[in-house]
Amino acid sequence: MREISILGSTGSIGTQTLEVIENLKDIRVAGISANHNIDLLEKQARKFRPRFVAVMDDSNAKKLKERLSDVDIKVLKGMEGLIEVATIQSVDTVVTSVVGNVGLKPTFEAITAGKNIALANKETLVSAGQLVMDLAKKKNISIYPVDSEHSAIFQSLQGNEGSPIRRILLTASGGPFRGKKKAELAHTTVADALNHPNWSMGKKITIDSATLMNKGLEVMEARWLFDVPTDKIEVLIHPQSILHSAVEYEDGAIMAQMGEPDMKVPIQYALTYPKRVKSPYPKVDFLKRNSLTFQEPDLETFRCLALAYQALETGGTLPAVLNGANEIAVERFLNGKISFLQIPELIEQTMNAYTVKYEYTLEDLLEADKWARSFASNLNF
Repeated sequence: MREISILGSTGSIGTQTLEVIENLKDIRVAGISANHNIDLLEKQARKFRPRFVAVMDDSNAKKLKERLSDVDIKVLKGMEGLIEVATIQSVDTVVTSVVGNVGLKPTFEAITAGKNIALANKETLVSAGQLVMDLAKKKNISIYPVDSEHSAIFQSLQGNEGSPIRRILLTASGGPFRGKKKAELAHTTVADALNHPNWSMGKKITIDSATLMNKGLEVMEARWLFDVPTDKIEVLIHPQSILHSAVEYEDGAIMAQMGEPDMKVPIQYALTYPKRVKSPYPKVDFLKRNSLTFQEPDLETFRCLALAYQALETGGTLPAVLNGANEIAVERFLNGKISFLQIPELIEQTMNAYTVKYEYTLEDLLEADKWARSFASNLNF
C-alpha cells in the first residue's frame, strides 16, 4: 500500500484526487492540508483518516483540533505544518495542488526529502522552474504533471526519448471570451469571467483561463518540465478541449493525447505512472465529437499571454514578479477593485517597475514575489 500527501485537499484538484484514490484502492492518504475550508477538511479527515492534517490559519487550526479531538489525527498549522505534511517519511508522492506561491517552499522541502511530486501548483515552476528542476535532478526524483495539458505532453513523449522535438502544441479552450475583442470586454463582470465553457475549477484559475494568463503560466511550466526552448512552445486555441496537447517531432509525426475534459484522468495517470489503470471516467465518442477546431490566440486582446512569454524570455526573477502581480490583479478583479481589462495593465506596470535579478536564490524569488504583491496592491487605477 503506497502512501501520498495532498497539499490543498479541499480545492478542485485536491477533491478530485481523493475521488481518484477511492477508485484506485491501493493508495493511502497520510497527510492533507487546506487554507481555510475546515468544514470540508474535517469531512475528508474523518473519511480518509490521514495521520496528519495541516491548516494555514492558526485560529482555524485550533478549531479543527477541537473538532477532531475524538480521532487519532495530528493537526498542524501554518507553513511549518504544510512542510511537515509534505515531508512525511512514509510518503513516496506529494500532490501539490495549493493555489499560489504558498506551494513553493513545501514543494522544495518535499523534493529535498526525496518525494516524487504530482504537480498541480503552477507557481512552483513559473517562479522557480530552474531551481526546482535542478533540485529534482540532484535528488533523483520525478515530477509528474497533473494539469491536463502537461500530462498530455508527458504522455506524448513516452517511447520517444531522444527523438528531436520540432514543437510542443499547447492547447487552450479559449475560455469564456474566445473570439471577443477588447471593446467587447470593457464591461465584463466577475460572473461573466467565472463562466468557463468546459472546465469546473477554482475562482483564481478560472479567471486566469478567461485572461489566457493560465495558458501563459502553462507555457512557462512546459519550458521547465520538458526542457524545451520558449520558441518551440506554441499555443493553439481548441474550443472542444478534446485534444489536450501534442508533441510534433522533427520527422513530422505528431503525438497527441485526447479524451473528454476530465481532470481525474491526468490525476490518475500521475499517481499510477507508468501503469494505466481502468477508470470509470467518461470516454470520447468520436461520432458525437466529430468536429475539432483550432485557431491562433489573439495576443492583442488577451495581453496576459504575451506578458507571460515576455517574462519567460527575460528570465531571472521576472517570472516570479509576473506571477505575484497576477495573483493580486485577479484578487482585485474578484473584489471589484479593478476591471477585467485592467488585469494585464496592472501586471505590465508592475513588471516594468521592477529591476530583474539574473543570479538568484529561492529567497530572492520569494522577495521578488513579495515586492510584486506590494507594488501591485498599491497601484491606483
